[in-house]
Amino acid sequence: MLCGIDEAGRGPIAGDLVMAGCILNLHVDGLNDSKKLTEKKRELLYELIVEASTYHIVKFSPKEIDDNGISTCLKRGLEEIMQNIECEKYLFDGNSNFGVRGLPTMVKADGKVAEVSAASIIAKVTHDRDILKEAKKYPEYQFEKHKGYGTALHVEMIKKHGYCEIHRRSYKLKALEATLF
Repeated sequence: MLCGIDEAGRGPIAGDLVMAGCILNLHVDGLNDSKKLTEKKRELLYELIVEASTYHIVKFSPKEIDDNGISTCLKRGLEEIMQNIECEKYLFDGNSNFGVRGLPTMVKADGKVAEVSAASIIAKVTHDRDILKEAKKYPEYQFEKHKGYGTALHVEMIKKHGYCEIHRRSYKLKALEATLF
């Protein structure tokens, strides 16, 4: 048995980092890297994966990311998943295990290994659902359009409104340096 692990929300300048570990107890058709699937397909697969798997989700807030750094959060998330999902083998998508012993990695595993694809989808759907809830609290930032990533629109909204509670202040953007710092 294999527990696939992936994350969503490492790159955005707003919102949580979401990590998921997943063991598939049943086969699920159509799995792939979450970034290669449409939002509608991810949502459909998410429901199937939840029914067909054992999984664990870990979230880190923007404040936790700012206070501890993204690498520390990733390491803690990996350790928490491994403590909560007992398995013979684990596999994390990417090229770094962030110092977690006995955790193999594979670049692009989210498109090659079903369990990692499933974890990728769980993490991405969870991240996007959470950011859409925040979009309702902070409509002026238009999070529903950019999901917290540092797009031109998002940068313009920050220039206009400043940071809100869900922004990662430790993520520096050259486009904002002259206006906010």
